[in-house]
Amino acid sequence: MMAPNGPATTVKASKSTRKAHLAVSRVEPWSVMRFSFVISLVCFIILFVAVIVLYGILSGLGVFDAITDLISSLTEGGEGDELNLRPQEWFSPGRVLGYTGLIGALNIILITSLSTIGAMLYNLAADLVGGVDITLSESE
Repeated sequence: MMAPNGPATTVKASKSTRKAHLAVSRVEPWSVMRFSFVISLVCFIILFVAVIVLYGILSGLGVFDAITDLISSLTEGGEGDELNLRPQEWFSPGRVLGYTGLIGALNIILITSLSTIGAMLYNLAADLVGGVDITLSESE
């Protein structure tokens, strides 16, 4: 084997990355409450729009009319046994969107309160065990 012509120099690029070892010892419950409220509000708006679009598609396809006719034909009494069911009211847009709004409002309240309680419980546990250790590294 032949030696390469000239001096062999190798340049090794060394990247120096800084690392920081930190501990999350406290989470501010007020900021967690605000953040979770905004996130749950956005999720509520997405849910409401999705229900409106889905209701419009299903109503346009006649699904609710078919279900109403099926329920009406199954519950017809032969000898005057009237059950007094009104399935056409079950699938009215006002009722569907009203229940969607109610469920969305409950979700906003539950998600916000449970997140805030979770932050408080984390703070109590972090006081006992020191929190969660994380390592941050800087990249160039």
